Amino acid sequence: MSKKNRPLSPHLQIYRLQWTMLLSISHRITGVALALGSMLLIYWLAAAASGPDAFKTAQSVIASLPGRLLLFGWSFALFYHLCNGIRHLFWDAGYGYELATAYRSGLTVLVVSLVLTLGAWAAGYGLLPLGN
Repeated sequence: MSKKNRPLSPHLQIYRLQWTMLLSISHRITGVALALGSMLLIYWLAAAASGPDAFKTAQSVIASLPGRLLLFGWSFALFYHLCNGIRHLFWDAGYGYELATAYRSGLTVLVVSLVLTLGAWAAGYGLLPLGN
């Protein structure tokens, strides 16, 4: 078969962006974000091991507005990746392939991820009564 007559594989320009496609891409992006965000955690731990001055600097970086925004995004990525991973486990077991179920479970993943993220941050700020 000559190069001219070779069939072309479908490209992204042919596909219409679908909800399930967006969630799949988001799952990959959050995996990368978790790996990169872990570097901030490693920096914080290394600063804690390096002494009080280094730890104070690390705390001020993380406590800044950009630092908190990064932490918020990282925590959302963590919960999203966890919830979507559980969704994938159900798929691996053969459940949830119906289109309506796939759309509903995707929306559930987003809502639960947001609730868990906001709940974790509220608990961290002492806004939730979690006991003594």
